[in-house]
Order: sequence, then structure tokens, then C-alpha cells
Amino acid sequence: MNRRMFLAAAGAATITAPSALWALNENSASRLIDNLVTDINRVIASGKSENAMYRDFERIFGQYSDTSYIAAYAMGVDARRASAAQKRAFSDAFQGYISRKYGQRFREFIGGRLEVTGVKRVKKWFEVSTTAYLKGQAPFEVTFLVSNRSGKDLFFNMYIEGVNLLLTERTEIGAILDRNRGDIDKMISELKRLS
Repeated sequence: MNRRMFLAAAGAATITAPSALWALNENSASRLIDNLVTDINRVIASGKSENAMYRDFERIFGQYSDTSYIAAYAMGVDARRASAAQKRAFSDAFQGYISRKYGQRFREFIGGRLEVTGVKRVKKWFEVSTTAYLKGQAPFEVTFLVSNRSGKDLFFNMYIEGVNLLLTERTEIGAILDRNRGDIDKMISELKRLS
């Protein structure tokens, strides 16, 4: 076998190798959350205005989370009756809303730190446990669920002191929809106002 044939065979093997070769694992799940925490801490330490921080948190949330999955879950069964345009508008409004909401929570970390304490496989995803150490408070747990169902390693849920992000947001969005008598467009407008 000459060098060209070897390189061609190696290239073909790489292209056709099973995707499990690049599958999510404990190290990549932990690295994703380490990078997320580093970016959050960098924004907090930046000294920027709150509005500038919220824009940065929105960018970070979009970069590290599976926002389309989270938004679809939060919309629940009402997504079935929403048009494609409404789903896109909701997803965009939801990203701004949730970034501001959790951005306010991230501000509590000023002067504190998050440490990854463990990673374990659960079904088709990984659970990355972290401990938050904040000034003047007892340490508490923040857990991220990480998968690559979208083709990219992203977190799709998190628990802050045991409170489930997905369930909390589904309840919140349902309440906003109820206030607007089931009108999806009005619910989207309200979400935009809240963000």
C-alpha cells in the first residue's frame, strides 16, 4: 500500500467512522459547564452596566444551552397550535426573557464561584453537578443536564437548589398564556416586555 492509498483509506475511515467517536462524554460535558461558568464569571467581573450584562448573558445562554428545546418544552402542548412563525417569535422572545431572568440570578455570584463536583451519565445525557459558593450564604447545588441531541454539546435543563428550570418555565409560560386568554401572539408580546 503506497502513501496516497493509506491517506485516502485513513480519510475515508475518518469520514465514515461512527459518530460515537465524537459522542458526548464526561469530559466534554464537564468542559462545557466549566466554559459556561468561566464566561458567566467574566461577565460578572466586567463591571459593565446591568443591561450590558444581560445582553452578554443572553449571548452566553444562546451559546451553551439548547434554547430551541427549552423554548419548545416551556411552550408545552400550546406549541401544537402555534404557527412556525409564532414558534420562531416565541423562541426569540423566550431567549431574551430567560436570559434576563437567570442573568439576575447569575449576578448573585459576584465574588463567589461555581465548582464542578461530579459528572454522571443518565440515559442519553450527562448530569454535571456543581456547587455554588456565594458570599454570606451556605454552599448550594446547581446541576446542569447536558446532551448533544442537537448535534452540539449543550445544556438543556438545570436545577438550582433542586428547582427544575424546564418545569418552572413551563408553569410560568402557561400562566402568561392564561393571562392572555390563550392568545399566543399576546403571550409573545408580554414575554418581550418582560425581557
